[in-house]
Amino acid sequence: MKIATWNVNSVIARLPLVTQWLATAQPDVLCLQEIKCIENKFPREAFAEIGYTAEVFGQPTYNGVAILSRVACADVRRGFHDDEEGAHARLLAATVGGVRVVNVYIPNGAFVGSDKYDFKLEWMRRLRNFLDANAERDAPVLLCGDFNVAPEDRDVYDPAAWRGKILCSEPERAALADVKDWGFVDAFRVHQKGPGHYSWWDYRAGAFRRNDGLRIDHIWVSTALAKHSRGAWVDREPRGWERPSDHTPVVAEFT
Repeated sequence: MKIATWNVNSVIARLPLVTQWLATAQPDVLCLQEIKCIENKFPREAFAEIGYTAEVFGQPTYNGVAILSRVACADVRRGFHDDEEGAHARLLAATVGGVRVVNVYIPNGAFVGSDKYDFKLEWMRRLRNFLDANAERDAPVLLCGDFNVAPEDRDVYDPAAWRGKILCSEPERAALADVKDWGFVDAFRVHQKGPGHYSWWDYRAGAFRRNDGLRIDHIWVSTALAKHSRGAWVDREPRGWERPSDHTPVVAEFT
């Protein structure tokens, strides 16, 4: 099974890029974040034409997550159980081919110390609680998405410049580490140890050309699934296409 994650920054705006990438990369599952549309506007037909079903948790203009799969999804879950009316569409879980896939779009947080930053930290705490209550540590579980955190300095092109800033602050890293301590292994780091691997580059100032990026999109797996991991990589190519997302796909393969 090949599973990928990609913050597409509007599925409607990036539809030609997503279908092009699917046709070439041929993943079994693609988890999307920041789809920026409601469910009845999601382009299901375009994906069905190339062999993918879609589970969607959307909202107008902002946020939104989706799971595209070659086989039907089971036991689909949208959001936290205690979400209030109108809560952000940021979590979508489903069982696909025997793997429990949890697709998340963790809040960005705006800037350290802001109300949005506090919301981000609280959201990660709720994610850990969700996993404690709903996922089995001895089962194949996969958590993926745009985590909006670079976990370590090797995930940042200039650690000194980013130290203490949003996406790299210690409270964010600590909150994400608590999620990881549920029992996850970073599938990418099983296979790629060194620095210089990034999944997001700012649109401005030629950041992609210079490889001034951050690794904030992740695929984490339970130990039961980690032993089947055969590879993980960042596919940089779509970031160089015309009108790209500022993120690029991250892929993991299992046997």
